[in-house]
Amino acid sequence: MSSARNENKRAVPYINVTPLVDVLLVLLIIFMVISPAKPHRFEARIPERPSPNEPTPLLSLVVTVLKSGEGYRLNMQAARTLEDLNAQLHQALDARPADRKAVFVKAPPSLAYGEVVKVINAVREKGVDKIGLVADKKKKAGAAAAPAT
Repeated sequence: MSSARNENKRAVPYINVTPLVDVLLVLLIIFMVISPAKPHRFEARIPERPSPNEPTPLLSLVVTVLKSGEGYRLNMQAARTLEDLNAQLHQALDARPADRKAVFVKAPPSLAYGEVVKVINAVREKGVDKIGLVADKKKKAGAAAAPAT
């Protein structure tokens, strides 16, 4: 009879998870302390509405990068080369106060990114630190037409 009692009293496997939770919490705290905080490199500033007493702001400067090899445009003035664009930027930015020097760069999405970077570097060389990128989202000519039914 004693052997029958020993067979019924087998040890039931039981995993104690309390030490595992403690180890996980310690690891979490260690990784939180070790991980560096993300540096804030760029600040996004939301434009404020001008007050009615404020004089009208100067016109915006928009540099449009045309398709490869076609040139550039500063507002509506055409520029064939980057040097021509530099001269136009120099002339347009000299008359502006330092707090009003902002340039927007607009380019088609099919253009190589390196072409846009060249324009951004040219604008930065003129002392402009406020540069905005404008997405050019023109629809294709075939996409505008609805299919006939």
